[in-house]
Amino acid sequence: MTPFTLFQRDDCHLCDQALDVLAAARLPDFSSVFIDDDEVLEARYGARVPVLRRGDGVELDWPFDVDGVRDLMAA
Repeated sequence: MTPFTLFQRDDCHLCDQALDVLAAARLPDFSSVFIDDDEVLEARYGARVPVLRRGDGVELDWPFDVDGVRDLMAA
């Protein structure tokens, strides 16, 4: 299991922007979870995606930036 998970949707321009931020922050490894076909994830993240979650459950809601991602990685 990777230490970070990005919750996102298919064909989501905000999710594409979030991926650019993660690349700029040099997030080393993360998994992507698409919420579109999962009722539980849709209920939890539907209005919030993209959301970056650290392995310990701490979440960073969009909009986030490079500094926010780096802070999450360092904590």
